Amino acid sequence: MSGGYRRVGAARPSHLMFTGGVGALIDLPNFSVLVKGLEAWDHTGLPGEDYLVSEPRLLAAVNRALRLYGPHRIDELRSPPWAEGGDTNAQGPAAQHTGVPVTPFPQWLRCTACNELAGVDSGAFEFVNRNPRTPHEARFVHDCKRKGKPLAVAARFTLVCTDGHLDEFPYVYFAHGGTGCPKTERPRMRMRDHGGNQAANVTIECIPCGAGARRNIRDAMGERGQQNLPRCRGRHPHLDTFEAEGCGLRPMVLVAGASNQWFPITLTALALPAGQEESIHGLVEKRWAELSMITSVEIFQAMSQAPHYRYLREYEATEIVDAVNAQHAALAGTQAEAAPQQQTDLLTPEWQLLTSSRLPDPTDDFALVQAPVPEALTGLFADVRQVERLREARALIGFTRLDAPDPEDPELVRRVNLHTRPRGWVPASEVRGEGIFLRVQDGLMADWVTRMEKSAVMAAHRDAYAQFRRNRRSDRISADFDPMDHWPGERYIALHTLSHLLIRTIALECGYNSASLGERIYAGTDADPRTGILIYTAVPDAEGTLGGLVTLAEERHFERIVRRALKDAAHCSSDPLCAERVPQKPFDYLHGAACHVCLFVSETTCERGNRYLDRRFLVPLGGDPADLLTPPELVA
Repeated sequence: MSGGYRRVGAARPSHLMFTGGVGALIDLPNFSVLVKGLEAWDHTGLPGEDYLVSEPRLLAAVNRALRLYGPHRIDELRSPPWAEGGDTNAQGPAAQHTGVPVTPFPQWLRCTACNELAGVDSGAFEFVNRNPRTPHEARFVHDCKRKGKPLAVAARFTLVCTDGHLDEFPYVYFAHGGTGCPKTERPRMRMRDHGGNQAANVTIECIPCGAGARRNIRDAMGERGQQNLPRCRGRHPHLDTFEAEGCGLRPMVLVAGASNQWFPITLTALALPAGQEESIHGLVEKRWAELSMITSVEIFQAMSQAPHYRYLREYEATEIVDAVNAQHAALAGTQAEAAPQQQTDLLTPEWQLLTSSRLPDPTDDFALVQAPVPEALTGLFADVRQVERLREARALIGFTRLDAPDPEDPELVRRVNLHTRPRGWVPASEVRGEGIFLRVQDGLMADWVTRMEKSAVMAAHRDAYAQFRRNRRSDRISADFDPMDHWPGERYIALHTLSHLLIRTIALECGYNSASLGERIYAGTDADPRTGILIYTAVPDAEGTLGGLVTLAEERHFERIVRRALKDAAHCSSDPLCAERVPQKPFDYLHGAACHVCLFVSETTCERGNRYLDRRFLVPLGGDPADLLTPPELVA
């Protein structure tokens, strides 16, 4: 990271995607900085192969999600600007001209010796960064005639609104009860922290006015405190912009390091071999005159029996049907450009490849190997496959403040752009790893879902989901609202719970900790049911290819892993509280018998924030035996 062409810290590419990307505050040892918008990023002089992330599926999904078409579309996925030698030669061109630009924020600083409070541009503080090889020593100091020059730290309060704006706390306005200082335009201020355990206890004082302009920051907290703050000015400091007429919303006070100050909106996709998909589409295009009528599986099955169409038997029916329908849509001009509201679907091609009867040829980015299903587990799993190599690409397309984005319903919260106008690229990163793909028996899952339609426990999950959505619905949305929209469904809860059980057990043996593992759940919809789980490594450091994970999918290990996972899930040290937990009013938590002891995993591992989990659907906890998905012989 660099600020004003001076290096002030370092961050990993994954950190700039999920923790501290564009618009986020990053805490450095001596002050905090805000990551600037894409206009300030500079890839000049860097070879394209050094920063471009190649993934066509993800690129297309980014354009659909951002609704960018034609000349404004995104053409590239770029990793942060970095060049070899930047870390070893602090004076070389690689260090001088690369890095992610940042700016100090909050820009009000407090002297740790005399408590003087002033802006960075006031001239009261000096920026010290003398040694380019030690960026962690960069700091602001205050020459207040005390011994040496004491450190000045960021005044930690900020203003944030639900439209995603971020602004400085108005210390002068607040201390003077909504007006300016009557004695000077830019008064000297003082901030005193009194400590204690009753929330914030900080006094803001105008030095020229003395006790006549003194106020505790607690007067700005909560709903009542919002009345003591000015209306939001519509500021986006990462873009250096203000809304012309302001935002008008009432902002709220946040501490600079608050976890809800920045939430990334990202898309992820696995790099799939292009050969198989391209060969199918190429076949359809070449033989369009005779294949254009294959618009359903039934038509495919009928035609493939004819001697003239014998070659069709080498392909999956759904693959040919999907390719034909896609070609029809392309010829009719009804691609994604004509339907911007269409949801971005990155999982369907992955599901089709992972479950294909013909394994793709291995590539540098993807290698899939069939593994036998242990006989004792054939009642639960239909397929086990080892993903010996995979590459996952990730793109950052925006962020939100205060409310986390819902990947299934992005319109619920206000997305903040990374730029003032499209730049033709968005930040991206990639990781390589390995994985295990599991497919639950379709018939087993279908029977269980049918039973769950009348289950009181599943009805409680549905009610909690509706309440959860109502509680988090933004007042800014005036459109019709159905609280059950985007309900993940019974299949997702069962698959997600099974995934967490296996992740916790696998982490003990595969050589990775659980935070280094990721999951992708392929549950599909009622119209297109799926029953897949992909557990894979997502470690940018070790490249995620130690081999320890795929080894556990071998027959001699896999049965033991599954049995141990189910056995451990039957008991939790928080029982009976955990075992008896069911989502219920007035609470809106989205898990049943699940907690940090038995099911929860790290936020970097779970794709849904440890929601939609309930181990009573996999192991007997004293409830209705009909609620169990797992065959009796595995949980006896």
